[in-house]
Amino acid sequence: MNMRIKQVFNTILLLLLISCKAPGDAEGSYVLIKTTLGDIKVMLYDQTPLHKSNFIKLVNSGFYDDISFHRVIKDFMIQTGDPNTRKDRGKTLPDSLQSYTLPAEFNPALYHKKGALAAARQGNNVNPSMRSSGTQFYIVQGTRLNEQELNAAEIMINNQIRQSYFLKFLHEISDSVNKTGISLSDSELQEKVSEKMFSYLNSKGDYKFTDEQRNVYSTIGGVPRLDGTYTVFGEVVEGLDIVDRIAGVPTDNSDKPLTVVKILQMKVVPR
Repeated sequence: MNMRIKQVFNTILLLLLISCKAPGDAEGSYVLIKTTLGDIKVMLYDQTPLHKSNFIKLVNSGFYDDISFHRVIKDFMIQTGDPNTRKDRGKTLPDSLQSYTLPAEFNPALYHKKGALAAARQGNNVNPSMRSSGTQFYIVQGTRLNEQELNAAEIMINNQIRQSYFLKFLHEISDSVNKTGISLSDSELQEKVSEKMFSYLNSKGDYKFTDEQRNVYSTIGGVPRLDGTYTVFGEVVEGLDIVDRIAGVPTDNSDKPLTVVKILQMKVVPR
């Protein structure tokens, strides 16, 4: 079985695993995450309907039960949702960062304050559309930031957005040229990409934190440098102390907890 066929086959296996027990896209905005260190309750946002619907389907299917937090960075975030951290499956599933993705649902009103629930994804160099992982998510712990740090975060966000659009335009123009069979020199390709970038920059203003965001980031904390480039689709309403406990566990050099922190069960619950 060649690599491409194997990847398609594994992706189908993952989608079957997700859908086989799902009773449909049940309505509900709150999910209880029961972990080995305590319970976390999250609220899902209506403003990100694709992520909300997908998350509820996964929860109802039992997909997250027995999956571990595989990446934990104190003062940053705790990440989970990789099906390969479930030890009793007996088979390797595809990395859902690349094989099962959702289109980004960026909303300036939804940001990376402490307790934010957001979708993990691959980097801009291989994912210029900034599509979200279909299964992997993280919860923000973060830190408090001062005015200077917030200004620096704004610059970083705008640089990341420009880089992503540059790569997106480059891929689009390259694909279009390849399909038509037209040959372009590097300088001609660069000129076409630059024209699209110039048009984009003229039509879109820079990303700016609101006064509310600045206040929250300076008093409650978070990770503002991820705003506008990773989809936030919910927030913790109960159990921020459990997020702190998980974020504080000892980890190895790859940010993997030395002691397994596991999701025992996730379920949609009443408000």
